[in-house]
Amino acid sequence: MLQIRKSSERGHANHGWLDSYHSFSFASYYDPRFMGWGNLRVINEDRVAPGMGFGTHGHRDMEIVSYVLSGELAHQDSMGNVKTIPAGDVQRMSAGSGVTHSEFNHSKTEQTHFLQIWIEPHTQGLTPSYDQRSFRGSEKEGHLQVIVSPDGAENSLSMNANAWIYAGKFNKGQSFTLSLAATPKSYVHVVQGTLTVNGIALTPGDAVFMTDERAVELSDGDAAEVLVFKLSTP
Repeated sequence: MLQIRKSSERGHANHGWLDSYHSFSFASYYDPRFMGWGNLRVINEDRVAPGMGFGTHGHRDMEIVSYVLSGELAHQDSMGNVKTIPAGDVQRMSAGSGVTHSEFNHSKTEQTHFLQIWIEPHTQGLTPSYDQRSFRGSEKEGHLQVIVSPDGAENSLSMNANAWIYAGKFNKGQSFTLSLAATPKSYVHVVQGTLTVNGIALTPGDAVFMTDERAVELSDGDAAEVLVFKLSTP
């Protein structure tokens, strides 16, 4: 079964320094129909103005993934990590028993555009941890590359959740099929460009909720970037 949600249907909050679109209920945006999907709880598409950012704040018992599309994100946390996350990098932070961190765009001129993703862990109270890796465009060109997984398969980042995140970039003439065998719930999020997903033409910010589908079929991309999630129930 497929359910399409258009980009324009997402929650939206513009705070001046932060322009954010919420795929699921978050902060002041609440819709009981969209509280998450499987163990996927949050996808926020954030644009942070130059010189601005999120001050120190806390998390616990959540797997947090940042996927930077343009600009850079400066990260500092209570584990002692001081990192810069440029476009093309993926960050995974396990909040576990509790962590505080800040995220800033230190550029004076360039906006930072990134996706923040929260996935519910399989175990609560774990020791917080951090990892980061660059995924070159060639690794994602014309196919889906696993970027986060439970076991670090194919040099992906590992996380404490029964979920797999794949990223891909597609242009005309490129197609790819990902098997969803034994996957109860999946989710496809078009990040940039246009793409046909299981025969349905989608534009940036559009998403597909999938239940008991056999495969994700991607084709007819035009400067497309996409994330695909294979999920378990929480």
